[in-house]
Amino acid sequence: MNEITLPQNQSKEFGELPVWELSDLYSGPEGDDLEAAFEEAARQIGVFASSYDGKVEELDGELFGQAIVAYESISDLLGRIGSFAQLYQSQNIGDSDRGRFYQNTIDRMTTLSSRTLFFTLSINRLDDEALETKLSDPVAARYRPWLRDLRVYKDHELSDALERLLHEKYVTGRAAWTRLFDETEAGIRCAVDEEVLTLTEALNRLSDTKSERRRSAAKAIGNALGEKGSLFAYITNVMAKDKSIEDEWRKYPRPVSSRNMANLVEDEVVDALVAAAKGAYADTSHRYYALKARWLGKSKLEYWDRNAPLPSAENRVIQWDEAKATVLDAYAGFTPEMAETAAPFFERGWIDAPAFPGKASGAFSHPTVPSAHPYILLNYLGSPRDVMTLAHELGHGVHQVLAAGQGTLLCDTPLTLAETASVFGEMLTFRSLLEKEGRAEQRRALLAGKVEDMLNTVIRQVAFHEFERQVHDERKKGELSLQHICEIWMAVQSESLGPAFRFDEEYKYYWTYVSHFVHVPFYVYAYAFGDCLVNSLYKVYTEGAVPDFEGKYLEMLKAGGTLRHKELLAPFGLDASDPAFWARGMETLTGLIDELEMVA
Repeated sequence: MNEITLPQNQSKEFGELPVWELSDLYSGPEGDDLEAAFEEAARQIGVFASSYDGKVEELDGELFGQAIVAYESISDLLGRIGSFAQLYQSQNIGDSDRGRFYQNTIDRMTTLSSRTLFFTLSINRLDDEALETKLSDPVAARYRPWLRDLRVYKDHELSDALERLLHEKYVTGRAAWTRLFDETEAGIRCAVDEEVLTLTEALNRLSDTKSERRRSAAKAIGNALGEKGSLFAYITNVMAKDKSIEDEWRKYPRPVSSRNMANLVEDEVVDALVAAAKGAYADTSHRYYALKARWLGKSKLEYWDRNAPLPSAENRVIQWDEAKATVLDAYAGFTPEMAETAAPFFERGWIDAPAFPGKASGAFSHPTVPSAHPYILLNYLGSPRDVMTLAHELGHGVHQVLAAGQGTLLCDTPLTLAETASVFGEMLTFRSLLEKEGRAEQRRALLAGKVEDMLNTVIRQVAFHEFERQVHDERKKGELSLQHICEIWMAVQSESLGPAFRFDEEYKYYWTYVSHFVHVPFYVYAYAFGDCLVNSLYKVYTEGAVPDFEGKYLEMLKAGGTLRHKELLAPFGLDASDPAFWARGMETLTGLIDELEMVA
């Protein structure tokens, strides 16, 4: 493998930071084991196609079950190969060799997987009675939840030939534009005073204690993003139009509908969430940021003050070992099994923590496949927010490990529920820190930090959703100019953040770095869904109204994708389809702001 060279100050400043051990998947991009995996995938797919192509309708229950098992084996193998390619590239997106390897891998996988498309399309052409007859076999019946979710798309699928065409053209369509976006973003450098910083490093500086350092970073970020603004606008236009064309062919009523369907949540449930968050703007973000302006001694906040630490907050770098202990202790305080599930991430090379030029920005937990294990990517720079990010991604990782027992076809959860464990992990860590902190000023700083995290997770993500919705709606009328996209961004930001803020000209380009808009359209509301859901879930936990809450919670994670949100939440007496559910979810946030107002 190409080696990653870490900045020399990383280990000195933050302690020994872990780096991935990707050999758990394959030895390297040119490894014999990777090539053997491709050959095995081609062999399995050849047998699968010759055995079942054109024959699904006539299979009895036993053979149908065997076909699903074979399809699952192929899915796991291809998923393992694809995971390795994606993880390897994300360590250094700016490396052209890694980029070529990733693209070549995706090309080969697409060619192989196109030969299996017939199977799911054939299943969706079966009438309900014929399918039910096949499910009399116990092996086939085990996959009932997967079939249930698969058949959600039944009325939106095209002919076999068109589906195969779209599948094969993906590598020269959305995948190619996504790669262009990623490589462009990874190559951005921000001239901050006398330094040249990566985008991740510059964004991290927006949490600096010194206003002038925040201002310099913010201006540099806006200018650097603005230099690429026309390219980002073009990518956005192309991808929005591409989605609009496919949505029309598939007869999705709204741009968000396909995402809602993938999330197994009804349009009206998402509409209720968005309405609840927007209706709470004045009582949450507007109110809090007015408080923060007073604490910072300002009549108005500059946009670079949004994540500024409070004057009373401790300004120290948190070593990696302390961050690790903080999160694991919080998890163990909830239930030892949760901490035991999380421990291998630190012990076995499942986390890549250092920030360095070319690395994918932000953070994620990649589930890979059940036959392997998840990998967490961070850009750890020692801030309290980085500790909470670790808690968040580790929650994802624990969820992915526990759900892996369901197998490749049944382990995946929709995005809305996938955020449950991550946000719950953050809440556990926050509450653990708050309980241990006896100093009043530091408790206020912790409360304010949590409020800001929740505002970022709920209010900001709903604002992102609204920006995305308006861009896609406007794109239907014709290509959007860079200026028009920026105007939408500024209007949405002003509405959500409120009158406490002043926005300079360069802030209009900040939409360009939000990778979710490109990677997974309409992903962002899942964060708000997860946060409000966890607020309700955590309230049930603290009230002690549900016996063996911890056991039920772990069972919920282990269920993977076998249950939908109503079934998963029923043991806790919660129902996300009830419009009042979202209002209750917002009460935790408004309650924390109430507490801060009393302190102020």
